[in-house]
Amino acid sequence: MSFQYVYLLESEQTGHHHYVGLTDDLKARLAKHNQGEVPHTSKSRPWSLKVAVAFHDREKAAAFERYLKSHSGRAFAKRHC
Repeated sequence: MSFQYVYLLESEQTGHHHYVGLTDDLKARLAKHNQGEVPHTSKSRPWSLKVAVAFHDREKAAAFERYLKSHSGRAFAKRHC
């Protein structure tokens, strides 16, 4: 069984830009962010992984990703990550 990862990146360039995403291959996805292959994150490279949470269930992972992208989820991440 493979995991789904919800991850939070922080821009090493600015220190205040963050990105939340979902993937099943964390190492490859981080490499794509840092190689500029993801349009939304290409201008704030390089990125470092701040936190990743593994899920067995893709639906639960997607729900947690949506939560972290919400106003209350961003506040949660700011306090705990």
